[in-house]
Amino acid sequence: MIQLFDGAMGTMLQAAGLPNGSAPEQFNLEHPEAVTAIHRRYVESGSAIIETNTFGANPIKLAHYGLADQVEAICQAAVQAARAAGNADTLIAGSVGPTGKLIAPLGDLAFDDAYAAFRRQIAALTAAGVDYILIETIIDIQEMRAALLAAKDVTDKPVICQLTFEADGRTVTGTDPATAAILLDAMGADVIGANCSLGPAQLLPIVKAMAAVTRKPLSIQPNAGMPVLVDGKTVFPMGPEELATWAPKLAAAGASYIGGCCGTTPEHIQAVRAALTAAGHDVVTRRYPTDFPVRDLPTVTALTSRSQTLYLGPAFPPVLIGERINPTGRKALAAEIRDGNWLTVKKEALGQVRAGAQILDVNMGVPGIDQPAAMANAITELSMLVDVPLAIDTTDAASLEAGLKAYPGRALVNSISAEPDRLREFLPLAKKYGAAVLCLPIAPGGVPETAEERAEIAQRIVDAALAIGLRRQDLLLDPLVLTVAADEQAAKETLGTLRLFRQRFGFPTVMGLSNVSFGLPRRNLLNATFCALALDAGLDAPIMNPYDEVLQDAIAAARTLLGHDRQGQAYSVRYSGWQAPAAGTGTAAAAAGTAGVAVAGDDEGADVLQRIKRTVIRGEKESIIPLVQQALNEGKAPLTITDEGLTAAMNEIGEAFGAGRCYLPQVMLAAETMRVAFGTLKALLPAQAIESKGRVLLATVRGDIHDLGKNIVAALLENNGYTVIDLGKDVAPETIVAAAQEHQVDIVGLCALMTTTLPEVDVAIAALKAASVPVVTMVGGAVVTEDYAQQAGADGYAADGVAAVALAAKMLKEKK
Repeated sequence: MIQLFDGAMGTMLQAAGLPNGSAPEQFNLEHPEAVTAIHRRYVESGSAIIETNTFGANPIKLAHYGLADQVEAICQAAVQAARAAGNADTLIAGSVGPTGKLIAPLGDLAFDDAYAAFRRQIAALTAAGVDYILIETIIDIQEMRAALLAAKDVTDKPVICQLTFEADGRTVTGTDPATAAILLDAMGADVIGANCSLGPAQLLPIVKAMAAVTRKPLSIQPNAGMPVLVDGKTVFPMGPEELATWAPKLAAAGASYIGGCCGTTPEHIQAVRAALTAAGHDVVTRRYPTDFPVRDLPTVTALTSRSQTLYLGPAFPPVLIGERINPTGRKALAAEIRDGNWLTVKKEALGQVRAGAQILDVNMGVPGIDQPAAMANAITELSMLVDVPLAIDTTDAASLEAGLKAYPGRALVNSISAEPDRLREFLPLAKKYGAAVLCLPIAPGGVPETAEERAEIAQRIVDAALAIGLRRQDLLLDPLVLTVAADEQAAKETLGTLRLFRQRFGFPTVMGLSNVSFGLPRRNLLNATFCALALDAGLDAPIMNPYDEVLQDAIAAARTLLGHDRQGQAYSVRYSGWQAPAAGTGTAAAAAGTAGVAVAGDDEGADVLQRIKRTVIRGEKESIIPLVQQALNEGKAPLTITDEGLTAAMNEIGEAFGAGRCYLPQVMLAAETMRVAFGTLKALLPAQAIESKGRVLLATVRGDIHDLGKNIVAALLENNGYTVIDLGKDVAPETIVAAAQEHQVDIVGLCALMTTTLPEVDVAIAALKAASVPVVTMVGGAVVTEDYAQQAGADGYAADGVAAVALAAKMLKEKK
């Protein structure tokens, strides 16, 4: 069954008289009849669901037009205009677009502020009578989380979550379709999908990737191709019939909701409906998400970071959970956490991942500190630094929520016992934030001794979790490890518990190893032997010290002997250096740890410039200052430090970004570290000018109020040593010309996100040329293509912030 959305609204409003540069949402108040007329055309073309003209009706965006106090009035008028266009079967989706800002630490918008903005808009749409909430065109999973949490808190309407992906199949901030679908499904999205930015051909593999990991209905709304410039006007090249040929393919791939985004018209929707009907699809008029057939998928437990998914369970190789971000018994680490110093925490994270940890356990249990704030800070720092999933290890509900809120992924809650307060406080938080739960079989009566007793307590936790809406794939079990120095049967009972858990529940199992050997000599030998036995008994994820070579040896051997390492490939790589013929196949890649920039190896003994380079790549801004000081003390010239340390690092991370080995958060963190290094050079050498690499003026063109991408470009350029003059958004051509002349800039960078404002790029470039301003121009933005940039007369095109930095260097070199 397929349900049809409508198509684009912006270009239709412009054709209906929307003035350039004014708020589209204001048209609901001033010209509701024009909005209704557009909706009616889509209804007549076969749309079962029409989207309200409220894409930018959140208070953050409306504030640009002085309309922040009009959220409720605009939403009410928009729903009325849509309702007037439909019939008894027409469904209304309340459109909720992005705020236009990145959430901290990638941007300056607080998560709670984004949540509040979405909550107000969604509450207004619900009160006005929509049938769905449609959260769309979101480029960052953290912003989608804020919007979905707001929706779940204020409405009982089905919530559709549509992200926007780039040509590489990831969002701007690095989330792939499967990771997004797993996380949003766990958080309670009713429909999951994608819209905008790409055409149907590029969205087809995204549909397939989502359909492979979620049973939820999928929604896809492609653009009519990518825009081109024809006679000074923005044109989307894909006509109705060509777009329609892709609709049956999208449906066959798993889409239950199909519509159109930029460049699509009522004629496109009409053609899509005809093509689907001709292909034998049942195109229905009034259905809710629960009415759609459910895909038959296996129940699999998965954790995610922002940019990758990790699967756990009997069908997958054992997963290593790093235990070392824990201040218990470590006075120096506890003191750093108390002081708000994250240097050791970050070094432990990077070191454990390089050693093979695939999940990092994070504990902030330092007495006397603000533990929720510490947990939020630690999770924020680590989610930017590494791309492995995190486990939040705490006994405090406030700390758990702070960590879950800050984490742009699906975390593991370590752990929940059968104590009433823990069940009451922790389980709802896990459900709200889409986390997985480690069930620890401890009850108020004490620690159970036998496997059967542990299974009975585990069953009570499982029943409580399922009762509040958690799913079977959300649950993991801990068999409970006690020390054999106190009870010689302790290890044997734990192994029996693992076997009983596997037989009775089938959930993945997780346990810490070190307790078993407490108080005995050669603990690593006992731990390694116990680990091998436990893996055979059904352990899926040991919590361990990944630096322990004896343990690592035992796990590598067990993986091979238990059939998780095909033909011993990973074992051979580890112990003989032999490389499999097909790189990245089998478990060799899975065992290798996190992909990214090559920063493996100890810094001890390395040249200071090499250490500066590695420190920038790893984003260790706390470590860069003493290294810069050391380089200067060793007589290194500032230019040498800049070229061979800082710039070399950004070149390497830029190459990794382009190859898809790291993503925007890692790039931003490296750039911030580079900024700290530049600041240190300037502070230590106040009499010696640290020259700017060049002067760049940035602006979002007239009529366009979106500056998120431009702000990323500005941050990366500044952190790479350029002087940036940022004119902001909705900037008139004459203002751009005047500022370029006043500041004597080398480069002018222009950004456009809206299809309706693309022609303003041409106008601004023409104005610069007419005034004979001696600059080169680069352009970019979600709707801008390289072909379009050439047609508009730009000197260069940058697809993203990293490309903009490289292009700026190339342009200045050629200009000189």
